[in-house]
Amino acid sequence: MRKIITGAFVSLDGIMQAPGGPQEDPTGGFEYGGWAAPYFDGAMGEAVGEIFAEPFDLLLGRKTYDIFAAHWPYVGSDDPIGPLFDRITKYVATRNPDLKLDWQNSQTLGTDVVAAVTKLKGEAAPNLLTQGSTEFLQTLFRNDLVDELYISFFPIVLGKGKKLFGHGAVPGALKLVSSRVSGSGVTVNKYVRGGDIVTGSFEFEQPTEAELERRKNLT
Repeated sequence: MRKIITGAFVSLDGIMQAPGGPQEDPTGGFEYGGWAAPYFDGAMGEAVGEIFAEPFDLLLGRKTYDIFAAHWPYVGSDDPIGPLFDRITKYVATRNPDLKLDWQNSQTLGTDVVAAVTKLKGEAAPNLLTQGSTEFLQTLFRNDLVDELYISFFPIVLGKGKKLFGHGAVPGALKLVSSRVSGSGVTVNKYVRGGDIVTGSFEFEQPTEAELERRKNLT
């Protein structure tokens, strides 16, 4: 059975829009495209290389697919990621399932994306790696389909933009299995499923009169 692994560059306020360049995704008036590039050092390169070291196929939203298809096939053999992305299968979530995809080894997920992804997860094949694909990720999170997350937190606040987690994600705990800090201050974390959320309390066993009054005034 395959896992779905999400890789994401994220600001401290949860934004993941257009980390790679000013024209990557300026929709919604986003002004800070390319915010990740100044922080990308050797340690970040090693972290990305580890994500790509194991066999995988790509699972992409349409917009991220278009960004990748306009870039990676043209980087040449000097950049190993380009030939790697050419070889592997790219599964694309699109509202137009009849769309013709020109990048080799690319196919759409069809009209029922959740059913298609669930079927893919059941196959004995390489894991499925997401990159970018903010809108598509919300569908995966709502249906509890993501198994692991590689999240790189950048020391920057962007204020507005597309977020890694929107509304409707299935609640659950995560377990941190590795963490490192790059020389530029990026924290690279790997998370796996951690089971159900467990709650506790720092409250007094017998609440004070002030606390009882506070609760009555909650709206």
